[in-house]
Amino acid sequence: MMIHRSPRCVFLPAMLLGLLVAPVLADALPLVAHVETQPLLTQVDRLVEALDYLGNPLSAESKERLAKAKASKDDDEIRKLVQQALDPYCLLGVNINPESRVKVMQGPAAAKLMKNGWSQFLVKVDNEAGVTAPLKATSPQAEALHNARVIRTDRAGAPGASASAHVELRDRWMDMIMFEGRPLSPKLSGIELEYRIIQLYSRDSGKRSAVISFDVGQGTQDIGFRNDVTLTFQCADSVPVTFKVLDENGKATTAGFEIRDQAGRVYPSQAKRLAPDFAFHPQIYRHDGEVIELPAGKYNVQVTRGPEYRVQRLQIEVKPAEAGAGAGASSTPRGSTTPSGSSTPGGSTTPGGASTPGGATTPVAVAVPAQELKVQLKRWVDPAATGWWSGDHHIHAAGCAHYTSPTEGVHAPDMLRHCMGEDLKIGANLTWGPCFDYQKQFFTGKDDKVSTYPYLLRYDIEVSGFGSHQSGHICLLRLKNQIPPGGDSKNHWPTLGLNLYRWAKKQGAVVGPAHSGWGLALVNPQTKQPITDLPSYVVPPFDGIGANSYIADVTHTVEGPDGKQVPAVDFISTVDTPYVWELNIWYHTLNCGFRTRISGETDFPCIYGERVGLGRSYVKLDGKLDYDAWCEGIRQGRNYVSDGLSHIMDMKVTEKLTVEGRAPRSVELGVSGSELKLDKAGEVTVTAKVAALLGEKPNDAIRNTNYTQKPFWHLERARIGDTRKVPVELIVNGYPVAKQEFIADGTTRDISFDVKIDRSSWVAIRVLASSHTNPVWVMLDGKPVRASKRSAEWCLKSVEQCEKQKRRFIKADEIKDFEHCYSHAAKVYRQIIAESEVE
Repeated sequence: MMIHRSPRCVFLPAMLLGLLVAPVLADALPLVAHVETQPLLTQVDRLVEALDYLGNPLSAESKERLAKAKASKDDDEIRKLVQQALDPYCLLGVNINPESRVKVMQGPAAAKLMKNGWSQFLVKVDNEAGVTAPLKATSPQAEALHNARVIRTDRAGAPGASASAHVELRDRWMDMIMFEGRPLSPKLSGIELEYRIIQLYSRDSGKRSAVISFDVGQGTQDIGFRNDVTLTFQCADSVPVTFKVLDENGKATTAGFEIRDQAGRVYPSQAKRLAPDFAFHPQIYRHDGEVIELPAGKYNVQVTRGPEYRVQRLQIEVKPAEAGAGAGASSTPRGSTTPSGSSTPGGSTTPGGASTPGGATTPVAVAVPAQELKVQLKRWVDPAATGWWSGDHHIHAAGCAHYTSPTEGVHAPDMLRHCMGEDLKIGANLTWGPCFDYQKQFFTGKDDKVSTYPYLLRYDIEVSGFGSHQSGHICLLRLKNQIPPGGDSKNHWPTLGLNLYRWAKKQGAVVGPAHSGWGLALVNPQTKQPITDLPSYVVPPFDGIGANSYIADVTHTVEGPDGKQVPAVDFISTVDTPYVWELNIWYHTLNCGFRTRISGETDFPCIYGERVGLGRSYVKLDGKLDYDAWCEGIRQGRNYVSDGLSHIMDMKVTEKLTVEGRAPRSVELGVSGSELKLDKAGEVTVTAKVAALLGEKPNDAIRNTNYTQKPFWHLERARIGDTRKVPVELIVNGYPVAKQEFIADGTTRDISFDVKIDRSSWVAIRVLASSHTNPVWVMLDGKPVRASKRSAEWCLKSVEQCEKQKRRFIKADEIKDFEHCYSHAAKVYRQIIAESEVE
C-alpha cells in the first residue's frame, strides 16, 4: 500500500479525523493595527481556499465577516473584521519583532484533540520584521517514535530498559505539521499579519501536554525562551462506526461516503488520508462491514455509487462509546445539501450551485445497537442488466492529483475499490510517463488478480510523458507486451504516433488518441469566443496533446496480428475534453468515409480527479463480461459514450421500403460492422431506448458556463429551460435531422425516428453534451460515404496545419516516416475531395 505525500506533509496509517477547532473563552490575541489591507485580503483568500481544500471550511458566520471585509472601503474596519473572523480559530499567536525574535502565546481556540484523529487550527502571525522565511513549529512530544529508545527485555524476560525509555515513549504522543501545500506557500509572505494552518494528531485519549515552539530560522528564538508555550489538551475518544452497505437487491456492496460534521468539515481529514482514500476526494469508499472511527457528534452523510444510483443524504448521530449497547449511530433522512456544495444525481461533485437530488433518502433505523451507518442503495438505471457494461478506458494509479512527485503512486487494490465504489465494471489502469518505470511491474497482459467479477481491472499503457506524447497522447488497450523492442523503460519509444500504432496493432491492441479535444480549440476569429457549431469549418491550431496527429493517422492502415491490413486508429476518446472540439474532428473524418469509433474516458485523476468513471463507454456484450471482449466492442463501435446521467441503448436501423418478397433488413449498433445496405434510396427507421436523470432544479453553476469549462460533458447542459426535459437528436452526416424531447426522471423510454437516406451516410443518436452513440452506416449502391466536400477540404487543411506543428517533435530517424505519414494523408484527402459531390 502506497502513502500519498506532499511537501512537508506525511499521511499516517491511522484513522484520520479533520477538525478546524472552534473558539473557547480564552484570552484574545493582540489586534494587529498596521497591515496593508490588499495583501492581507489576498492571503486570507488563499487561506480560505486551503481550508476548503482540506475539508475544513470556516463557519458561515466567519465567511460572512470576511465578505464584509472585502466589500468595505475602510482599512481599519477591514483589519478588524478579518481578525474577528479568524482569531477565534487560532490555537497560537506568534509575534516576530523587528529584530526577528519570535515569541509565542496561546490563542482563544479550544485545546481539544481526538484519539487517532487530526485537528486543524490557525496560527496568527504578527510579523513586525517582514520575515519571508518559513515558519517552523517543533515539539518534543511530536518527535518520531522510531527515534525513541525502546523497551527491551533480557534473556530471562526481565525489563532491560531504563525508566527514561518509558517516559520517552509515553511522552511522544503527538504529531504536528505546518500545512504548506498549495495554495499556501512554505514561506511567510512578509506582510505584517497573516494566518497559517497547524495540524495536530493525538495517539492517546485523556489529558496530554505538549511544548510547542516556533522559529523562522537559526537564532530567531526570543530572549527569555518565550518562543515556546506549554499547552494542555483534552483528547477525546473516537467511536468505531460500522458501515452496512446494501445494493438494490439487498446484497453487500461498496459505496462512496462523504461525511461532514455540522460545520461542514470532512471526515476523515483529507489532508491525512492513506490509500485507498485519496487526499483530493471528500468521499471515501467503504465495503459493507468495514469500520470508521468518528468522534461523537452529528454528521451529514452523502452516499453515492456512481451515476447509475440515486444520491442519498442521511443525518447520523454517533453516540459516545460509554453510552453502551443500544446507543448506536442513529440515521435519519434529510434533503438539504452539504455545506460545501452540491452533487449531481450521479454523484459527481459540481462546482457549487444548487443540489440536484436523485431521489428520496432511504430511511435507516434510528437506534442501531452496534454503532452502524446503514444504507440501502437505490438504482435508477441498470444498463448491465441488458448487457451494456460500463468502463473507463483511461484511469491512472499514479500521477497528477495522486501526489506531488509522480514516481510510484497507489496499487491495484486501491484502484479497484474506487471502481467498485462507482459501480464501474471495467477499469483500464494506464501506466504513463512519470510513473512508468515503477508501475510497469504490474503489467501482466491479463486481468489483475485483484479483479472481482464483474469488476475487472487491467494495466495497459498511455503514451504520455514520453515517446510520441507531444504529437498527441495515445491509449493502448489490450496489449500483450507493454514495451517496444529496444529497451526496458520509457526512454526509447517512437516519437511518431503512427509507428506506435504499427507496433501495438501487430499484437491485437485496441488503440486511439487520448483526451481528444486538447489542441483542437475552436474560436471565432472575429469575436474570439468559443465556436458552438457542429460541425465547424474553422481549422483549429493542432497545438496540443489530443487527437492532433489523428487527422493524418486515420488515413493509414497497418498490419494486424494475422498479417492483414487494418485501420491504424480504432477510436478517439471523448467526454473528458470540450465536446465540440472532440466531436468536430470526428464528424469530419466520418464524413470522409473513415470508420473510427468513439470511447468515453475520465483521465483520472489528471483532467478529472473527482472520481473514476466520469466519462464512460457502455459496451454491449452478448455473453459474460470480459476485458478483451469489452475492448473489442470499442473497436467494433458496439458502444455509446456517456457521463452516466443519460443512456442510449439498443440502437437499431431498419429499412422501411423493401423489394417485394423480402423481409426488411435491419442492423444493430456494432453488429455486422454496423452496416445496413439499401437497394435504393428510401426511409429507414432508427430506434433505441433512452433514459436520463436530472434533478428537479437546474444547476446554474454548470448550465451558465460555456462548454470549454468543466464539466465538459454533463446532462445539465442539455436541460431545456427550467424543466427536466432534454432533447435526443438523430444525427445524419454530422447534422441533426430530427429531435424528440423526453423527461429526465430516470424512466427508460423507447424512441423512434424515420429519416430518408438518399446517399451513403452515417447515422447516430445523441443527447448533446451527455451521451452519444457510435454510428450505423447506411450504404447505397456500394458507394463509400462522401458526405461533404467541405469536410474533406477541412481535413486537408488540418493535415497541413498539424504537420507544421508536430514536425519539431519527431526524432531524426523518424522524419522520413513522418513525411510519408502526412504526404499520404494529404493525397487521400485530395482524392476524397475529388470523389465528393455534396458540398
